[in-house]
Amino acid sequence: ISNGFIFSSLPAKLINGGIAGIVGVTCVFPIDLVKTRLQNQRQGHQIYKNMLDCLVKTVRSEGYFGMYRGAAVNLTLVTPEKAIKLAANDFFRQHLSKNGKGLTVFKEMLAGCGAGICQVVITTPMEMLKIQLQDAGRLAAQQRMPAMKSPTKLAATNTVLSRSYNVGPSPAARAVSATQIARDLLHTQGIQGLYKGLGATLMRDVPFSMVYFPLFAHLNRLGQPSRDESAPFYWAFLSGCLAGSTAAVAVNPCDVVKTRLQSLSKGANEESYNGVVDCVSKIMRKEGPFAFLKGAGCRALVIAPLFGIAQVMYFIGIGEFILDQSPFNYLSA
Repeated sequence: ISNGFIFSSLPAKLINGGIAGIVGVTCVFPIDLVKTRLQNQRQGHQIYKNMLDCLVKTVRSEGYFGMYRGAAVNLTLVTPEKAIKLAANDFFRQHLSKNGKGLTVFKEMLAGCGAGICQVVITTPMEMLKIQLQDAGRLAAQQRMPAMKSPTKLAATNTVLSRSYNVGPSPAARAVSATQIARDLLHTQGIQGLYKGLGATLMRDVPFSMVYFPLFAHLNRLGQPSRDESAPFYWAFLSGCLAGSTAAVAVNPCDVVKTRLQSLSKGANEESYNGVVDCVSKIMRKEGPFAFLKGAGCRALVIAPLFGIAQVMYFIGIGEFILDQSPFNYLSA
């Protein structure tokens, strides 16, 4: 595969990844919100029993659109994030392949590793902002519970965010936007404020990509009628779903740590953490090993369709069609 092909097809890959991200996030964002809230609640302070209970309580207390708190920042940044991830993996795969031959599993994992490293430039600030908005409802619900009500402790954690999220002392405060959070962080902590949890994000995204991309490639290859023919679109979708959910569950402990580290506002009696090692040791000591599996089911349900949709977008070739490089592929074998 020539370098000319790599760079001429890169814009199409970016478009495919971006569209897939927007469609996927719109479909599964409520489950992602549930995942964040389940991962953040501690033993003895559970507001939600499970995924369904969290969805029901969120709709009751915050309305239907409450399930999409933080969606705007995700939809804004998911296009470059997914585009970088998918395009970088293809880019590394093509550079690691020799004379168009297939890659070894090690080289496939190496390509995935490169993709995971590239994407954190966008992923870390996106997740940072999204988590604050997603978790605001849980903090507000916790404060409303008489046994847990402790406005002083809540406000002390982060005065600006507590006040803005309407989880502090003033019930009249309006919900803050992602732009306001970013502005406050940049003003108080500089650019590193938006990259809090970078190490944990790398710990999650690099292994995820190392598992996902080789697994998808091998599953998708099983559906190819012959070496020169592509697998049908439904096989690409199922392969993306299975590989995505498998990788998501495998790295869920890292996702729990990342979520805890990136949560700026804490509820009553909820600890802060000084880095990845401190977070892991405190969770293990106070909540046990099963705490690292919190939200694993939700995360699998989020990631599976996200990457299934992404692979179908690649199969159809919307990006190539938009750029007049090729016609649509039909959704058939």
